[in-house]
Amino acid sequence: MSALAEIRNLRVDFPTRTGWLPAVRGVSLAIGREKLGLVGESGSGKSVTGRALMRLLPPAARVRADALRFDGIDIFAATPRAMQRLRGARIGLIVQDPKFSLNPVMPAGEQIAEAWRAHRGGGRREAREAALDLLHQVLIRDPGRVFAAYPHELSGGMGQRVMIAMMLAPGPDLLIADEPTSALDATVQAEILRLIDRLVSERGMGLVLISHDLPLVSRFCDRIAVMYAGRVMEELAASELRAARHPYTRGLLSCLPRLDRAQPRLPVLARDPAWLEGP
Repeated sequence: MSALAEIRNLRVDFPTRTGWLPAVRGVSLAIGREKLGLVGESGSGKSVTGRALMRLLPPAARVRADALRFDGIDIFAATPRAMQRLRGARIGLIVQDPKFSLNPVMPAGEQIAEAWRAHRGGGRREAREAALDLLHQVLIRDPGRVFAAYPHELSGGMGQRVMIAMMLAPGPDLLIADEPTSALDATVQAEILRLIDRLVSERGMGLVLISHDLPLVSRFCDRIAVMYAGRVMEELAASELRAARHPYTRGLLSCLPRLDRAQPRLPVLARDPAWLEGP
């Protein structure tokens, strides 16, 4: 399997009053047309890694890597215009909560049509028809009504479907989904994940799913990378998650509540300072 994206020895630091704070410490990943899960606690560097690939980090961030490439394109050397052609058109990003990402004063359908025209060109009528078709693809029963609705008139699940439709409009090769279901209830979560799974499979795309939910990722993804404090602790097939060997992964799994037996108290993850020193 050839890699769509190559990340080798990625390091990201953010400035603080007392010096540089390392957020990503030597992450290396090869991402193909597969479903890769990035899991770990908050602050482990998952989202920063995804945004570094799209060059969406704040200007103050210090980003270094031995290699940061997408389909052979050097992300560091790419011009701002080249990055505009990559973002959206070839790499899509679905963020956590649509109500903070959709334009509140623009109808939802117009936002999808705008994304279509920005990357594919065409007239307003063609973009409108494409947006209605995308709303149908993401299983919205009344595309015309949702097209004309403003984001505050949509439920969380409906807003997330609009976000997915907007990211799919340019036909990207890689989709980065950053906690796409964290703001949704369990039933809607399952629907959104089934939808993403179907669309990724039908379009032959690559997917990076960033999540805290280990059981969900193990069912949904092909491969998992477990991150802690800016490092990848372990990579393994999703089907082998329960057989993970690294103590951090084992600790995360043991902290999950179980329904098949009573647990008076969940265990607390014991952290080893040696994990920060690298593999």
